[in-house]
Amino acid sequence: MTALKNDRFLRALLKQPVDVTPVWMMRQAGRYLPEYRASRAQAGDFMSLCMNPEFACEVTMQPLDRYPQLDAAILFSDILTIPDAMGQGLYFETGEGPRFKKVVSTLADIEALPIPDPHKDLGYVMDAVSTIRRELNGRVPLIGFSGSPWTLATYMVEGGSSKDFRKTKAMLYDNPQAMHLLLDKLAQSVTSYLNGQIQAGAQAVQIFDTWGGNLSAAAYQEFSLAYMKKIVSGLIREHDGRKVPVILFTKNGGLWLESIAEAGADALGLDWTCDIGNARARVGDKVALQGNMDPTVLYAKPEAIRTEVGRILASYGKGSGHVFNLGHGITPEVDPEHAGAFLRAVHELSAQYHE
Repeated sequence: MTALKNDRFLRALLKQPVDVTPVWMMRQAGRYLPEYRASRAQAGDFMSLCMNPEFACEVTMQPLDRYPQLDAAILFSDILTIPDAMGQGLYFETGEGPRFKKVVSTLADIEALPIPDPHKDLGYVMDAVSTIRRELNGRVPLIGFSGSPWTLATYMVEGGSSKDFRKTKAMLYDNPQAMHLLLDKLAQSVTSYLNGQIQAGAQAVQIFDTWGGNLSAAAYQEFSLAYMKKIVSGLIREHDGRKVPVILFTKNGGLWLESIAEAGADALGLDWTCDIGNARARVGDKVALQGNMDPTVLYAKPEAIRTEVGRILASYGKGSGHVFNLGHGITPEVDPEHAGAFLRAVHELSAQYHE
């Protein structure tokens, strides 16, 4: 494989020295970019973009071509590819988000679910990873990803997104045996899926636990974190002669940072409700931290964006172990020029913390 020209993202995840704080954005390939909207229109719909490796590569590269400051690429895909490969029938309703043709509601439903083979059932994702990695040609590292078992389970039980997760939480409390079986199958599926991405060329992986923060403290430990630990313990951690860092991101998980830091990952993603300096004091040198500017700051003027970037860098302080990111995905209405101002500010203002 081609040698990396810019490896500061991987170095920061492993708490090794860097010249400036590396930066990337969750959902950096997305609707805020006119070039993405053009590609999506050409592909026909969102899933056609995801399932065509050439289109997936094209939109993955778009933000890198626009913003030379980006220190990583992230695979363009969707977290719900695994439930789709389990036969749930993923589709997207305009203005409503993802939906499933089938829902999981009984133990029998769960027992019937297959564990997908990443190369056969999700081969289009593996093809996208290898295509993107080839196109990157060592420019920056490529991040692979998956949803967490709990997050995937919520969509499978609810049939789509939910405000209160009433069906999923009812199953959790009424029938914990069924919920544990579902989560165990999903943990096995995510482990093999991420390992497939690593073998295809992903150089770091992130697990998105979007809905873990909606659980009680006890339920989070039992039904979300326990299964992410299981995944982390089963991942390939070295490939192509390099370590493959693992990032765990639980949105609204700030109350549980100490226990998440014990899960075996290399880095924790933080949402914007945490103070990053306080988080660093709590987890010490155990893990790197990724985050955590409020995405809506990008609606403000570039001077205000720069001020907030400076505040977060100062809060983290000197030394490596920080990957700058948003606290969640960039939103569709953001002006691309504001995103550029954000990325430039990170590199320009962070050099002083790495002397």
